Amino acid sequence: MDMLGKIRLSEQFSTKTTSACDAMIETLISGGQTGADRAALDVAIRHGFPHGGWCPAGRRAEDGPIGGQYHLTETPSVNYLQRTEWNVRDSDGTVVFTFSDRATGGSFRTIEFAHRHGKPCICIPRGSYQPALDLQRFAESHKIKRLNVGGSRESKNPGIHLWAMGMIEDAFFWSENHPNMLGGPGEG
Repeated sequence: MDMLGKIRLSEQFSTKTTSACDAMIETLISGGQTGADRAALDVAIRHGFPHGGWCPAGRRAEDGPIGGQYHLTETPSVNYLQRTEWNVRDSDGTVVFTFSDRATGGSFRTIEFAHRHGKPCICIPRGSYQPALDLQRFAESHKIKRLNVGGSRESKNPGIHLWAMGMIEDAFFWSENHPNMLGGPGEG
């Protein structure tokens, strides 16, 4: 193998740690509720990634006022549905994380708002075969720059916060979490 072949081979297998987010999404959007919503914000903060969204007046959430570390803007209303609709409206697409095969409550309403506003939406239940890959493909195929993240509350589905964090990180921050591995989700 000549020197040029060695350079090409080393470039092909570089362990450069750029985020998949660099090529896809630019901002994570969420309403700040416990569970799936908060998972998106925590991933963004962990990776120094832009985040934002609408939250109810008074920064209302089931565990008390939403912390100031989250870059959220209050809606005029304390109603959760207003912030849900505004986050759907102001994003390019929405992912809804659930532990069930059927979305209910606020998760169901999130999907309804996406349809009403003509925005792409994917519901990813915990039992999905390749949830992180499904999310990544969804964002790529719809050219999503501002991804709204919603889903079940932590009180409704204990553990959804950590699971949703893992799915978001595996979909968009794989190379940062696994700097010495080639490929991406599903390549192990």
